[in-house]
Amino acid sequence: MTDNNLNDNILTSENYDDIINLPHHVSKNHKPMPLINRAAQFAPFAALTGYDAAIYEAARLTENRIELTDYLNNQLNDKMNAILQNIDNKPLVKIVYFKPDEFKSGGKYVKIVGNLKFINEENHTVVLVDGMEIKISEIVDIDQVE
Repeated sequence: MTDNNLNDNILTSENYDDIINLPHHVSKNHKPMPLINRAAQFAPFAALTGYDAAIYEAARLTENRIELTDYLNNQLNDKMNAILQNIDNKPLVKIVYFKPDEFKSGGKYVKIVGNLKFINEENHTVVLVDGMEIKISEIVDIDQVE
């Protein structure tokens, strides 16, 4: 049989004449599968579990911490002392601080506004009225909001 004859036989419908008009088989032992479950058979499969998360984490950028010069450090100390003189009134302050990243080197700079409650000298932190604590060593700028 040549290739042409083989292709001709495959394409003709006479190969299926014996089964084409048979009724659809329905199992007596099993209920038909719901359409929603049938569709799930064709859902995408992630062979590398966690790969997408690893790629996202590797691509996520962090900032490097800036070291303050002596001049900026002195300015920060002056601002902090001025705010501390008004601490009994729980002044509203704007703080910019460095938040180290938990998973990789670097971190990000965060700006928050809140009322200053007190300075925790034992932990070297600034405590806000809402309970948030910020390490003094991480603060790069602080201003009293009028």
